[in-house]
Amino acid sequence: MTEILSGLLMIAGAGFFLAGTVALLRFPDVYTRLHALTKADNLGLGLLVAGLALRADSGAAVGKLLLIWLLVLFASGSVAHLVARAARRRGLAPWRR
Repeated sequence: MTEILSGLLMIAGAGFFLAGTVALLRFPDVYTRLHALTKADNLGLGLLVAGLALRADSGAAVGKLLLIWLLVLFASGSVAHLVARAARRRGLAPWRR
């Protein structure tokens, strides 16, 4: 049962990575692309970490996985903010209909 749940979590995580990639290619401006990509990738990585944590042999491995996920959460939010700020400074206006 654990292997099935782990596999489903990892497949769901890969699905969110795919959704983020599609959003990166389809959305109209840098701000919507950043938002969709950051949210989808963070959730996708969280699901992958959850799936891998179920298969981990020790608590130390689970701790390392969670630490990696937390560092990526912090880094992706910070980088998305920096990219959006640089785009705004260059005069790129948010998309309007």
